[in-house]
Amino acid sequence: MNSTLYHCPLTVKPHVILTVNPQSSVFPGETVTLSCDVGQLTGWTIHWRKDSNPESTGGPTKTIKSVSVSDGGYYWCVAKQGYYYSEFSNAAGITVEDLPTSTLTVKPDSLVFTGETVNLKCVIESHSNWRYEWYKGKDSVMLQTSDHYTVNRDTLTIRGATKSDQDQYWCKGQRDERPKSSQSSSAVSLTVKNLPTSTLTVTPDSPVFTGETVNLKCVLQSHRNWRQRNGLTDDWRYNRRTAWTYDWRYEWYKGIDNVVLQTSDHYTVNRDTLTIRGATESDQDQYWCRGQRDKRPKSSHLSSAVSFTVTAEARAAVRVSPQPWLTEGDSVTLICEVTGSSTGWTFSWFRDDDHLSDSSRGAGGSYTLSPAALQHTGVYTCRAERGRPAYYTNYSNTQPLWITGVCPSVSLVVSPSRSQHFSSDSLSLSCEDQSNSTGWTVRRYTDRNTEDCLKQTGSTCRIISLSTSDTGVYWCQSESGEKHHPLNITVHDGDVILVSSVDPVIEGDTLTLHCLHRSSNSPILRADFYKDGSLIQNQTTGEMSITTVSKSHEGFYYCKTEKGQSLHSWISVRVSCSGQISVFNILIFLLVALPYLLSTVVLLFKCYRARVASTEDQSHVTEEQTSS
Repeated sequence: MNSTLYHCPLTVKPHVILTVNPQSSVFPGETVTLSCDVGQLTGWTIHWRKDSNPESTGGPTKTIKSVSVSDGGYYWCVAKQGYYYSEFSNAAGITVEDLPTSTLTVKPDSLVFTGETVNLKCVIESHSNWRYEWYKGKDSVMLQTSDHYTVNRDTLTIRGATKSDQDQYWCKGQRDERPKSSQSSSAVSLTVKNLPTSTLTVTPDSPVFTGETVNLKCVLQSHRNWRQRNGLTDDWRYNRRTAWTYDWRYEWYKGIDNVVLQTSDHYTVNRDTLTIRGATESDQDQYWCRGQRDKRPKSSHLSSAVSFTVTAEARAAVRVSPQPWLTEGDSVTLICEVTGSSTGWTFSWFRDDDHLSDSSRGAGGSYTLSPAALQHTGVYTCRAERGRPAYYTNYSNTQPLWITGVCPSVSLVVSPSRSQHFSSDSLSLSCEDQSNSTGWTVRRYTDRNTEDCLKQTGSTCRIISLSTSDTGVYWCQSESGEKHHPLNITVHDGDVILVSSVDPVIEGDTLTLHCLHRSSNSPILRADFYKDGSLIQNQTTGEMSITTVSKSHEGFYYCKTEKGQSLHSWISVRVSCSGQISVFNILIFLLVALPYLLSTVVLLFKCYRARVASTEDQSHVTEEQTSS
């Protein structure tokens, strides 16, 4: 019976129905199932056709896994058994839509600064109920909520951005309904740059002195330099070079508690500068600064801490090089320094309390006299100042300069003629003028005071009983203020003094030194002699001589014995007066020339006697001839 049915011609073609699941549009990657329903027919082969493509055979079900756009189109199916065909099915279309687009936005823009909060938002305009996935870097690391990241629906928040956050980011949507996924967004590169650097500078340098004005300045990188360092082009949002500097407000902090400083009676905040007026020890601390503004970046880095010390009032000190005893024509430099501080100072110089106007020689704390002249003799002091308003140091210690003339017309004669004297001894000092002019006064500089010799008669000063307070420099001064022939007089309470010339030694002469004891008032038999602290000779006679003295013999000399040690005396050496002959040289000349002078006198006398005798003989002969 079945065989008969198989070979019987069909008068009605079977009806075939094609269905598609899902029935709506599909998205790339989904699975589509096409079913060809042939009813009760069995043993029939199903033929499939898409658009105008050739037919293909298969079962009643056609499955397209991971559908793509190329799978879109119209599909038919037909059943065939032997030479018989069913009707063609209805056409079923498959429409493949693109996955919804994910768009990633960043706020603030892709350039962020360390410490800022960054929000990345994933936007999918079509469909709803999305869950969002976030990816970072070439390894597509999925980001989830952590201490650094917060995932909140469509937003990823990065808190306190750091350099490690500088990378590429993208997002994608996922959901339970169709479509189950969105396209991945385009990658967004996040650039993280360091905040501008705040640098705190302090003027003046530490230490600061009580009462000084201190300026702390917060310096930010300039606009252009900052952009270049951070790889930004000139068309970035801050076009004006000045905008970077003037947009900032500055905050000031002090101490370990980070106390915020504001304008008060003691502080003045003026844009980028904090001024401390009248510094005290309580200002001695650490300070920081930072820039703030309304634009991005809203903050700069906190500067490194700076600190300064506040000490007692500033003191100036003056010293001399090479030494204060000079002969006119020599060179000397006075050096003014501020104890414990070396920067920012300008200096003023004074001689005998009179301000010296030639400040060009006082530049950098040095005041040079070259060549030194007689009128430069005096007591020098200095004072330093710095800052605005100006802060002044105390006046320095005094530094005398004593310039001796090469050929002094006025001499200070000392009796006894030595530079060191025992206390309780007497002393006489007289001004002698070769031109016989009058009006000379003996003055002295002792213990920082300049004064007339106390017991003075005319141009002679007599001190009956010396004391150590009489130690000082004595000179002759005219009514017009000229100073001549300064000499150093030292009074010693001890038992031993050094006996040396009170006047400079003439170059080429002999210098003789010996030790004198108070009780015997006679030279000590054995003494050691020192120059500039070094032993130069020990003697059994208590006397030392240097023949042919030169400039190299200048220095501080003293002697030392078993009975004590003398004070130090400066011995200077000068050249002889040009065109003048010393008494010593005159004596030498006379001693050498005397034999020749005596011989000449004797010879002249003999010649005279011979001539007289000849004349007498001639007269006698004449008389005899006349008598005859």
